[in-house]
Amino acid sequence: MIKKPGDILNEWMLAVNNGDIESLLALYNEKAILIPTFSNRLLSNSEQIREYFEKLGSREELSVALHEKTLTIQPIKNDIYALCGIYCWRFILDGELLSFEARFSYVVDLALSKPIIQHHSSQIPRML
Repeated sequence: MIKKPGDILNEWMLAVNNGDIESLLALYNEKAILIPTFSNRLLSNSEQIREYFEKLGSREELSVALHEKTLTIQPIKNDIYALCGIYCWRFILDGELLSFEARFSYVVDLALSKPIIQHHSSQIPRML
């Protein structure tokens, strides 16, 4: 079945929300780069990406939700697309439910079985 670029994002969010690390990692190409929301490190191999999501996945009531109206999908070439938008992370920290708005961008190659080749996510800074 041919997937659409938005399907990859939906699969990614479903895996995060279900705490399904294996399905999540199955979306990231072996050469993927992840610039994660809650780390100051650039993650450039499968082991680093696994460690990040395992640590993040240990947060109580972890979830992520897309702000639907912000999603932009841009064709680049052939089966390669850029996706960007805003999502909201939620999890409990020290007994308090916290929310973190974050902007994201993905580069996905639908011709690959592991389509995410680049993913950047960063918390939205407070306005001055």
